[in-house]
Amino acid sequence: MVLLDETARGVYVISATPFTDSGAMDWTSTDRLMDFYVDGGVDGMTILGVMGEAPKLSAEESEAFVARCAKRVAGRLPIIVGVSNPGLKLLGDFARRAMDLGAAGVMVSPTAGLKTDEQIYGYIESVVKELGPKIPVVLQDYPQLTQVFMSAPLINRFFADFASLKMLKHEEAPGLRKLTKVRAADKDGSRNRRISILIGNGGIHLPQELARGADGAMTGFAFPEMLIEVCRRFASGDAEGAEDVFDAYLPVVRHEQQPGIGLALRKETLRRRGILASARTRAPGPALDAADHTELTRLLARLERAKARLPVPPLRLAGE
Repeated sequence: MVLLDETARGVYVISATPFTDSGAMDWTSTDRLMDFYVDGGVDGMTILGVMGEAPKLSAEESEAFVARCAKRVAGRLPIIVGVSNPGLKLLGDFARRAMDLGAAGVMVSPTAGLKTDEQIYGYIESVVKELGPKIPVVLQDYPQLTQVFMSAPLINRFFADFASLKMLKHEEAPGLRKLTKVRAADKDGSRNRRISILIGNGGIHLPQELARGADGAMTGFAFPEMLIEVCRRFASGDAEGAEDVFDAYLPVVRHEQQPGIGLALRKETLRRRGILASARTRAPGPALDAADHTELTRLLARLERAKARLPVPPLRLAGE
């Protein structure tokens, strides 16, 4: 098993957790979703993140989902498992079990309620100690959800002090200046190594974030081929071509970014693409009404027309 390290780059897609219409775990759709991501060419994936509805799964379901995904992926790409939990021992126990099942690393965000730099530092220090030096960690910076705000100097301090932190998942918004400051520490001596930085927020600022030094995306946009193509073109020096592809998908990216209903839109799009059997989210969770479905249909039709106008079409996923 290859463990996550600081060289990670590209697209680590955030996976949904498939449910049946009754809300049970859907293992057939899980297998199909794993195949969709692997065959599509993502560089890695993250499961049981915010998009994965992790708080709505029992401990047994969470472990079973990790096991199922790892078995289906079969080492073809690294899997990161979200393990955030207010209880440090629960966090540590699940992280160790996930690693035993084949995870390449785990993702942790600060627990809610932390206000000062000292409080935040003390919490992350406790997490690192609980996990030990052998488990690679992705530090998730998502203050819109956690209400915990980490400054660029504090983030750089974490990565300077704790070698097991390998990647920053950057999704503060607006956060372009912060990204620049974190990346600048690679060269200014305030941090002793280059780290991997992947961005979230549906990829809505992906071209600008790549230009600011991000290594790729870790998000759950329902068209991961766009994320892959944008990152590929940008890395090859074709920044304008990357933005052309991004622009074609932007209305759908923006639509998915709606608070509350965004997950239901992503799941419905994956259902329409033949990946999920059901777009069900677990209660309490959003569901689309007739107007929402009509709106999505129109946007997806516009997307197909926009893609057809691109001078060089984006890559298509296997089987499409």
